[in-house]
Parts: sequence; structure tokens; C-alpha cells
Amino acid sequence: MKITSTGITALPAAAPVADTSAAAPAQAAASPDEPTRASGVLEAAQSALRALPEIDEAKVAAVRDALARGEIRFDAGKLAGLITRYHGGRE
Repeated sequence: MKITSTGITALPAAAPVADTSAAAPAQAAASPDEPTRASGVLEAAQSALRALPEIDEAKVAAVRDALARGEIRFDAGKLAGLITRYHGGRE
């Protein structure tokens, strides 16, 4: 799953896990296309990670400096309330 400012995008489902129980001895050997499916899922995940925005180090440093100089007021109680509201009061 990839979360963006426009919503949530589902990534392709992972390949099913092989049944390793005694009831499925014929399935013990992986199918010939199993590595291909796994690499397809991995490639999709890597592509989604590459699409995420980079961290703007300059902006982070500017905000950190402004906080240190007292130009930006940090209200821990307000942040806690916003986090609680975002998560719906769940723990």
C-alpha cells in the first residue's frame, strides 16, 4: 500500500504462500514461475518506494533552526491531540 496526498494506492498482491503441511506433499516443489512472481512483487514495491518524495533536508534544517530560535512555537499537547484525532482515538 502506498499512501499519497491523493489517497491510498494498492500494490499488487504477494504470491500465495505454499502449504507446507503433510497434506500437501505434491506442492513441496515451487512452481517454475514462482521466482518471476516474487520478483514482480519486489519490483512493484521498489517502484512505489522510488515514487515517494525525497526529504527536503534544507527545509528540515530551516524548521529546526526556527524552532531553536523560538520563531516557531511547539505545542506538544496540540500535537498529541492531532495524532489522537487522526488515529480516531485508537491505541
